[in-house]
Amino acid sequence: MAVSGFEGFEKRLELHFFGDDPAVIDMGLRQLEFESLEQVLHAVQCTVVSAVGNHYFDAYVLSESSLFVYPTKIIIKTCGTTQLLKSIRPLLHYAHHLGLTLCSCRYTRGSFIFPKAQPFPHTSFKEEVIYLEETLPSNLCYRKASVMPSKVPSHSWHVFTASNTNEAHMALTHPHIPDVLYTLEICMTELDRVLARKFFRRPNDNKTGDTAGKEMTEITGINDINPGALICDFAFDPCGYSMNGIIDGDRYSTIHVTPEDGYSYASFECVGSIYDDHDDVVNVLKKVVQVFRPATMSVSTTCASHEVWTRVASALEPLGLKCRSCAMDEFPAVGSVVFQAFTARRK
Repeated sequence: MAVSGFEGFEKRLELHFFGDDPAVIDMGLRQLEFESLEQVLHAVQCTVVSAVGNHYFDAYVLSESSLFVYPTKIIIKTCGTTQLLKSIRPLLHYAHHLGLTLCSCRYTRGSFIFPKAQPFPHTSFKEEVIYLEETLPSNLCYRKASVMPSKVPSHSWHVFTASNTNEAHMALTHPHIPDVLYTLEICMTELDRVLARKFFRRPNDNKTGDTAGKEMTEITGINDINPGALICDFAFDPCGYSMNGIIDGDRYSTIHVTPEDGYSYASFECVGSIYDDHDDVVNVLKKVVQVFRPATMSVSTTCASHEVWTRVASALEPLGLKCRSCAMDEFPAVGSVVFQAFTARRK
């Protein structure tokens, strides 16, 4: 294990807003000036490197991971030594000017490979929770923080949620949200060395990050994970890769890769619906594993319904990954979070 290196494990923040003016809700946060988003990211210490959008949302590839902006929802996911939680205050400020009020917050992350390198407020989960408690408005009165353990020492899952309602099945009770969505957050470590090499650029290749990124998407098979997705990809110099995929309407997927030996890491995240074909999530998981062949991986499934996580193990076990542990917990307004850890069966 390297003494220090680039921190692949991301911090992820999801904020939901509401407003009374239907005209505002229509575009909502998507009306934010690009300069305002840059100010938010400046507080976090990262920048936009590429972007794509559709009728429903805008997806930005960042110098450290990804940003998704919907009319009433924002998701920021950042790796390295970024200070993600420092985005909350400026975001609340800008949202307020658009007539939007925060109604829920979800913060998640795995276990850092290099925890001592993290700056305030990410020095420990306890510090993060204190910072969140102090920063979030008091109307978010239903709050819960939890560390979900696993039998794989390097993987545990940290979750903090806050909401103005205790109702866990928001998607079921709001008639304008007929769908029940789930989020899969996958963290992979000890990637196959040969496969990880594909995320290194050749020295002096004279390519832009976009061109090199497009090549990586193709040669690694990432373009097969969600065929038909609108992909926005970027290759970093000398190594590393990020992509956002717009899958279908308001769905996204995102991949980030830190390929260096000793602290190699890849993440995959996607949003799906419990009404999707049951094979969809199984096929996606299989393709993700085939791109990276990790020795260790964890899968966090967040959903107001319980069906999805049961498909995870059945997808991964035939690929030689053994489920070592499974933890489940309930969170206000989020529903259940199920955290499963897998390791490759030793040959």
